[in-house]
Amino acid sequence: MILEKTTKALTFEDFKTEVLKDYKTAVISRECSLLGRKEVLTGKAKFGIFGDGKEVPQLAMAKFFKDGDFRSGYYRDQTFMMAIGKLTIKQFFAGLYGHTDLDYEPMSAGRQMGGHFVTHSLNEDGSWKNLTEQKNSSSDISPTAAQMPRLLGLAYASKIYRHVSGITNATNFSNEGNEVAWGTIGNASTSEGIFFETINAAGVLQVPMVMSVWDDEYGISVHAKYQTTKESISEILKGYQREEGTNGFEILKVKGWDYADLVATYEKAANLAREEHIPVLVHVSELTQPQGHSSSGSHERYKSTERLNWEKEYDCIRQMRLWMIAINIASPEELDEIDANAKKEVIEGKKEAWKEFIEPIISEQKELILLLEKVAESSQNKTKILQYVSILKNIKDPLKKEILSTARKVIRLIVNEKGKTELAQWIQNYTKITQRKFSSHLHSESNSNIHSVEVVAPKYNDNTLADTDGRMIVRDNFDALFSKYPETLVFGEDAGNIGDVNQGLEGMQEKYGDLRVTDAGIREATIIGQGIGLALRGLRPIAEIQYLDYLLYAIQILSDDLATLQYRTAGRQKAPLIIRTRGHRLEGIWHSGSPMGMILNAIRGIHVLVPRNMTQAAGFYNSLLECDEPALVVECLNGYRLKEKAPLNYGEFKTPIGVVETLREGKDITLVSYGSTLRLVEQAAVELSEIGIDCEVIDIQSLLPFDINKDIVKSIAKTNRLLIIDEDVPGGASAYILQQILEEQDGYSYLDSKPQTLTSKAHRPAYGTDGDYFSKPSTEDIFEKVYAMMSEVHPNQYPDLY
Repeated sequence: MILEKTTKALTFEDFKTEVLKDYKTAVISRECSLLGRKEVLTGKAKFGIFGDGKEVPQLAMAKFFKDGDFRSGYYRDQTFMMAIGKLTIKQFFAGLYGHTDLDYEPMSAGRQMGGHFVTHSLNEDGSWKNLTEQKNSSSDISPTAAQMPRLLGLAYASKIYRHVSGITNATNFSNEGNEVAWGTIGNASTSEGIFFETINAAGVLQVPMVMSVWDDEYGISVHAKYQTTKESISEILKGYQREEGTNGFEILKVKGWDYADLVATYEKAANLAREEHIPVLVHVSELTQPQGHSSSGSHERYKSTERLNWEKEYDCIRQMRLWMIAINIASPEELDEIDANAKKEVIEGKKEAWKEFIEPIISEQKELILLLEKVAESSQNKTKILQYVSILKNIKDPLKKEILSTARKVIRLIVNEKGKTELAQWIQNYTKITQRKFSSHLHSESNSNIHSVEVVAPKYNDNTLADTDGRMIVRDNFDALFSKYPETLVFGEDAGNIGDVNQGLEGMQEKYGDLRVTDAGIREATIIGQGIGLALRGLRPIAEIQYLDYLLYAIQILSDDLATLQYRTAGRQKAPLIIRTRGHRLEGIWHSGSPMGMILNAIRGIHVLVPRNMTQAAGFYNSLLECDEPALVVECLNGYRLKEKAPLNYGEFKTPIGVVETLREGKDITLVSYGSTLRLVEQAAVELSEIGIDCEVIDIQSLLPFDINKDIVKSIAKTNRLLIIDEDVPGGASAYILQQILEEQDGYSYLDSKPQTLTSKAHRPAYGTDGDYFSKPSTEDIFEKVYAMMSEVHPNQYPDLY
C-alpha cells in the first residue's frame, strides 16, 4: 500500500509509525476545527470555516505531494497543509484571529479569513525563492470554483518546462516538468461553469493535474440532488474518461473514510499525472461535515436524523481508528492517549497564538492610556477625557480600531490646548504604522516594479515615413521579445495558427513553436487562469482575450484572484501576467469595446494601459516584461491598418507606465482622452484652431496608474478649463478621470469654469458606422462641446451655434 521509491515495502513498524503519525495529524486538525468554532462563538474570532470531516483523504493526498508541486485549493484543506508541514497549530489560530504580522500568520497577515492557505514563493524583497526545493500552495480565494482556472496554469507550466528549452532560470521553477498541480474543491462548487471550463481545457491540453472533489453531499444546506445531475460529478464526467487513442482524464472514485484505499488511489493518480502528464479526477465520496458549513449556522437545521447518524458512524477519523484497531496497529488505549495529547497540544497552541496576537495590542492600549491621562491633567475637558480612558481601560481584549478611535475622539477635546501636539503625533504615527499592516502590497514593492523601468524612446532613421501598418509594429516587436525572453509565451483564441485576428502575431507560431504561440479554445476565464498559474511558476505569459468586451467572462478571476494576489499574500506571491486585448470604436453592441469604468473599479491591483497606437502598445509590452506586475493592455481595434513609423529598436523602446503625453500644446482649454478617441480629439483641435480656440491635447496612456507626475494639472493651471472625452458610458471612466484630476491633483483650484465630460450615450453602440457616430463622441461633438465652453466665457466671439 505505502511503498518506498525503490518499491521495497515498508516494514510493519515503519508502516505503523507512519499511520500513527497520520492519525495524530488528523486528530490535531479536528481539534483545531472544534476549538476554532468555539473561538468564533465566544467572539475572539470573527468567522470560521473549517476542514473537519475531510481529514483522512487529505492525509493520503499529502503523501504524494512532492517538492516543486503546487496546490490550488479549497478553504477546507487545513489537514493537508498540516501534513505537508506548512501549517502549525499556532498559525491556524493566528489566521482565525486575523493576526496582521506575517511572522505569526504567514498565510495572509490577517487579510483573509482562516482556511485560506499559501506558501511563500518570494523573499521579503520580492525576489523568487527556489520553488523546486519546497512544497507550494498558491494563495486561496473564497469565490466558489475560482481556484480552478489558476490550477490549469499551474499544471500547464509543467508541460512548458518539460517541452520548451532555453527558459531562463528554469531549474528554480521546475525539475524538467515533473511537478503535479493538485486541485481541491467541494462537490457543490463543481456546479460552477469555470469548473467545467477548466476540466475541459485540462483534458484538451493534457496537463499533470490531480483534481480532488471532496463530496459530503451538500452545498451549505442544499443537497447534491439540486446541485449535480445524477448526484455524482464522476458519473456526469464519464465522457472525459480517457480511452485508447484519445485525450481526456483518468477518473477515480474512492470513499473518503477508507484510509488504505485512499492511499492506493492517490498513489495511482500521482504516478499518472507526474510521469505521463495525464490529468486525473479523484472523486472522494461519503465524506462528512461534522460542524456544518461554517460557524454561522448548524447543519441540524437541514440534515435528517438518519443523515446525522450516518455521519457520526462514517466520520473518517472514527473509521480510520476502527481500521487501525482491527489490523493491530494500535489499541484503543493507545489511540485514546494520542487523542488526549493532541487535544492538549491544540489548547496550548491556541493559548499561545492568542497571547501573541493580543499582547502587542494591549501594550498599545496601555501606551495610549498613559498619554491620555497625561493630557487630561492640563485639559479643561479632563472629566470627559477620563471617561474615555475608563472605557478604554475596561476593554479586556481591545481591537486596534478601539484604541485609535478613542485617541481621535479625545483630540477633538484639546484642539486648542498644549497637549494636542503630542497626541496628534501619536495618532499620526500609530495610523501610519497600523494602516500599512492592512493596506500594503496592492502593487509590487520590489525593485522590479513599474517605477524601476527606464524610458527608452523609439529610434527612427531620419527619413523614416509613417508607411508601416500598425499590426506589423506589434508583430515585429513580439518577434524581438520572444527571441529576447525564452520564458515568454502567448496564447488565446486564434493567437497561434493565423497569428491573431488582426495579424499582430503573424508567423510567430511557425517561428517559435505551438507551445510558445498557442491557440486556445473559447474560454476566457481559463485563459486568464492559465496565465496566472504560468506566472506563479516563473514564466512570463501573455494571455490574449480577443476583444475587450469578452473580458467580462474573466472579470471575476481578474478581480478576485490576479488583482488581489500581491495584497492578499502581503507580497509573498506574484503573477506578472500580461493580458493583451483590443477594443474601442468598432460597430455593434458586443464589439463596442469600452466598459472601462467597470474594469477600472473591478481590477485595482492590475495596471490598465490604453495606448493610442501600436508603437505605444509595443512599448508597454517592452516595459512590462522588465517588471514583476500584472497589466491589461488594450490595443486600438481600428489602429492595426493605420500607418506608423517603423522603429529601429524593437524590443528595446519602452513606453512609460503612469505617464501622460501632451500631443498638442495650447492655451485655452485642456482636452484629455485616450485610445482611439484621441484621433477625433486631435482632428477637432485642428478645426477649433481655425476659429481661434487653442486646445491642449493630452493622451492619458495609462488609466491605472494615473498621471503619476501630475502633468494634467500643470496644463489646467495654464488653460483654466478642462474637458474629458471618453467613449465609456456617462459616469464611467470619465468619473474616475475627473476624480483623479480634481481631487488627487487639486485641479479644481485652477479652473475658471465647470470641468466637463463628453462621453458615449448610456446605451451601447448600434451596428454600423452610423451606430458609432450616433452613440459615441464624434469630431463634431467634441468641436461643439469645446465651442460651447468657450462661448460661456466669450459669448460675443463664440455665439450660440443652435
